[in-house]
Amino acid sequence: MSMAQLTVVPVQKDLVRPAAAWLGMEVRKAITERGRCALALAGGRTPEPVYRELAGDPVIDWEKVELFFGDERAVPPDHPESNYYIVRRALLSRVALPPDRVHRMEADRADLEQAARDYERALPPHLDVLVLGIGADGHTASLFPGSATLDERLRLVVPAHGPAPPVQRLTITPPVIKAARRVAVIATGEPKAAMVARAIEGPWTPREVPAQLAREGHWFLDQAAAAGLTVRSGAT
Repeated sequence: MSMAQLTVVPVQKDLVRPAAAWLGMEVRKAITERGRCALALAGGRTPEPVYRELAGDPVIDWEKVELFFGDERAVPPDHPESNYYIVRRALLSRVALPPDRVHRMEADRADLEQAARDYERALPPHLDVLVLGIGADGHTASLFPGSATLDERLRLVVPAHGPAPPVQRLTITPPVIKAARRVAVIATGEPKAAMVARAIEGPWTPREVPAQLAREGHWFLDQAAAAGLTVRSGAT
């Protein structure tokens, strides 16, 4: 049985406050318990307003936050498709997070293998908070269905290929998701409903539905994305 925690709201805009409140709570908790928070964020349009809301949290001591990314496309940091660009626009431009504590995935480097090895050396053994999404094909980060990376047990960051341009990417691997202390998945829209249901309630087939790797996390869904779920007893 799935151990996912669910927050289901009527429409997408209603996810912003509860998701940001949860993130803020978990960041503050990590700082209180361990003196710092290793926070890894997803890119994309869905979590962008959540990050803007999080930037308004008056209690977070951003000087004690270290920021990482779950994946990145092979584009410059000022490219609209860059996850870093989205996070910078929504969050980093609004908070006092020291630049040396922002670890951009340099997927625009010519040597992606070396970029991956450099990034995994920067990662801590456990991310305190990891934010992920889910695609309509069931992928999360840049872990796509059928990818050999889903069998990775030693490497923490590897080059990856996406199905649509820009195809070259860097991504965290399953061990990073497994080791994260807290995981949130933010998903909206009817096109994702079937895969959300398989990820949370379906048979364990992460090679087909990589987002199952985050099954035990806290899932923030609108009604459209949650439409395929049979049980919502854990919803708040």
